[in-house]
Amino acid sequence: MPPRSKLGEIPRQDMPTRSAEERRMDFKEVPLGYTEEQALKEALRCLDCKVPHCMEGCPAKVKIPEFIGLVADGKFLEAAKKIKETNALPAACGRVCPQETQCEERCVVGKKFEPVAIGKLEMFVADYERKNSEHEDLKVEQNGKKVCVIGAGPAGLACAGDLIKLGYDVIVLEALHTIGGVLMYGIPEFRLPKELVAHEVENLKRDGVKFKINEVAGISIDFGELRKEYDAVFLGTGAGLPLFLNVPGEHLCGVYSANEYLTRVNLMGAYKFPEVDTPVIRHKKVAVLGGGNVAMDACRTAVRLGAEKVYIVYRRTEKELPARLEEIHHAMEEGVEFRFLRAPLEVVGDENDNVVAIRTQVMELGEPDEDGRRKPIAVEGKIEDIEVDAVIIAIGTTPNPLIARKVPELKISKKGTYVIDEETGETSMDGVFAGGDAARGAATVILAIGDGKRAAYGIDKYLSAK
Repeated sequence: MPPRSKLGEIPRQDMPTRSAEERRMDFKEVPLGYTEEQALKEALRCLDCKVPHCMEGCPAKVKIPEFIGLVADGKFLEAAKKIKETNALPAACGRVCPQETQCEERCVVGKKFEPVAIGKLEMFVADYERKNSEHEDLKVEQNGKKVCVIGAGPAGLACAGDLIKLGYDVIVLEALHTIGGVLMYGIPEFRLPKELVAHEVENLKRDGVKFKINEVAGISIDFGELRKEYDAVFLGTGAGLPLFLNVPGEHLCGVYSANEYLTRVNLMGAYKFPEVDTPVIRHKKVAVLGGGNVAMDACRTAVRLGAEKVYIVYRRTEKELPARLEEIHHAMEEGVEFRFLRAPLEVVGDENDNVVAIRTQVMELGEPDEDGRRKPIAVEGKIEDIEVDAVIIAIGTTPNPLIARKVPELKISKKGTYVIDEETGETSMDGVFAGGDAARGAATVILAIGDGKRAAYGIDKYLSAK
């Protein structure tokens, strides 16, 4: 292995991106990826710490120093195998995980210099493997036990991927017609291309995981019958129930939840625009209410669908925006206008109930609250209307209560999430486990993957004892 660089000797390798002028015209991916030379240089920045704090920040427990060491040796395929020992979805995680607040935040190099670009290296390795190797068929002895995974999002896929390696017969039920959950319907094509998710799902199929689409547990399939048929059940149903502001005018034509808006674009093929026309309505002036990653996804999607004006309306300042800095930067580059210190009061409509404006209250920041964030306070007498023909509400989601309402044995928290054992992921119902957004509320892909892996461990422990 080539010698590691001295601390700070090699600068962090910037990943090239497409220009804002070019990318705002289509849905093609924004980052262009590392070259082999860049990946090798970046890998040499890793100090191969004896105590790898970076791994403490990874919910999937990826063996980060080991995979980066293999990259430094030029063993890119071996690096991909190392990641996949604990994470079946590296192409997705390398692109959408908030590494800056997880693994990279704990990187020792980052104490004095920029941290090692762990996420970008994961993306490089996953892409290299996809282009340069064939999936190795899984060889494992079957144990004769069956597990049903409900929900084909990141938690469900991770759980299924681990269980199939342990010899279980695994079937995944998905309510929609596309496998992948939020990876497919919630994240825009320019951040996570559909073909990458489809590739990783195909690998799970080759490993033996079975999938059944258009199956809504609790409606098309009785949950009680499922529990009788399978030795264990995992609930990875996500958090698809959107939250609203409860302000006047939310019923008007042209008001969407971000969940609905992004799902329409992703599942109705609007991301193929402009090469292919789309039935999704293309609005001219769009206001997105919220400041998180989903809000950034929605506003950047509206830009690509040809909106002349796109606004982010946020009640605090840029400093308090919860979205990833990279996503904020890209949105600003692409022409999104940020209206800070504005709180929505009302969606204004015309005589035909079409949106014509969003009425906002001008705010200022007061003293910090119990969470340390400065509280927005209304500036008396200052109201501002922003002329728009669409409003997208991106203030969060909660779990869909469909199964919980039909199965009283399942305990639910005040937030609507399944109450689970912190070690195994088991719910209050014997043999039923849960994870991801359904058990923790709307969170990140990698946290959902970690939950799915935890539940797979819990299911194996539960069934091994029977």
